[in-house]
Amino acid sequence: MKLATIRTRDGATQAVRVDGETLIDLGLADVGELLAEPDWAERAARAGDTVKAFGYAPVVPRPGKIICVGLNYRNHILEMGRELPQYPTLFAKYPEALIGAYDEIQLAPESEQVDWEAELAVVIGKTVRRATEAEAGGAIAGFAVLNDVTMRDWQYRSQLWLQGKTWENSTPFGPYLVTPDELPGGTRPSLTLTGFVDGEVVQQSDTSNLVFDPVALVRYISTIVTLKPGDVIASGTPGGVGHARKPARYLTDGSVLTTEITGLGRSEAKAVTELISNGR
Repeated sequence: MKLATIRTRDGATQAVRVDGETLIDLGLADVGELLAEPDWAERAARAGDTVKAFGYAPVVPRPGKIICVGLNYRNHILEMGRELPQYPTLFAKYPEALIGAYDEIQLAPESEQVDWEAELAVVIGKTVRRATEAEAGGAIAGFAVLNDVTMRDWQYRSQLWLQGKTWENSTPFGPYLVTPDELPGGTRPSLTLTGFVDGEVVQQSDTSNLVFDPVALVRYISTIVTLKPGDVIASGTPGGVGHARKPARYLTDGSVLTTEITGLGRSEAKAVTELISNGR
């Protein structure tokens, strides 16, 4: 089952089921609101009226938590000159960073090193704390495409990464969520991630290269904090980021960043320099 949050003619949002080219109204404002319903899967499977999309919002527009994982693909760890971690590296992102799959990425004029990070997003569908392996798998509602666009010059101003990772209107998320039953491997899906800049492949890897898979991440993070429906885990990026290239390469005004994951669709977002008035 595919679920999306679309934009309506009047600028509101609407949760829908995606059946091929058909969008089925689920009677709620967004996928986050849907996942908060205990019977969300049954509700989403019911018949409903067809609707038209006037754009795609982030799959979950305002997650309670966005927890990102750094250094989780073997080839990315090696290209950054680090050793394989014993534990996941975690940091946060705020909802203001999220944009729809086809929205414009705002290039902040304060950063000259805006980089790409194609990622598999894990979306939580059930409240869980200190999860067993079975509970962790059962808490995963589905997966989606995400790109953790990163301001590298701000990320490395200190040892903490948050300041380079959560700039407003920077993170394409979607177009839709796909439930595990539709993917090879289920809650440990076997998928290929591909990132493009202006049509050129810059990243490509399989989720088999993850150090910590989605179930392991849910188990680990739920030990620290309760995960709730609509929470998002960005599971890390493979090798091929611009910062690690010789010479380094970054997004510029007009760059088109495309992120594709087999079975999950693709986002395509144009980078546009943010216009600032009165210093704000």
